Amino acid sequence: MDDKVKYWLELSDYDLETALAMLNSKRYLYVGFMCHQAIEKIFKSFYTSLKLETAPYSHSLSYLAKKGEFYEDFTEDQKDFIDQIEPLNIEARYPSHKERLLRSLTHEKCLEIIERTEQLQQWIKEKL
Repeated sequence: MDDKVKYWLELSDYDLETALAMLNSKRYLYVGFMCHQAIEKIFKSFYTSLKLETAPYSHSLSYLAKKGEFYEDFTEDQKDFIDQIEPLNIEARYPSHKERLLRSLTHEKCLEIIERTEQLQQWIKEKL
């Protein structure tokens, strides 16, 4: 496996582990943020693997997947998840609606986000 592909893959795994740590410490806002980071980095790994070039500097999951030409390979459920998790990156960094977001991120909702992140991450790992 190419070193750059492996680099992004290892960071993705680390971010998912961090999401679990945030869940255990009840820092729900950061569960979503770290899951977004895990997906962003696995997308960059996949992009690098497919394109044999450095992934674009972007936090937009849909942009990375479309630019890497793998967005259309996702199921509708996977696309819906990408749409759901996309704003969690910005909201965690610049929480203009922090209270509303925190109310929506229950323990159960965060567990679901982590599980769906793991599933999407695994789907990509199988293609690497």
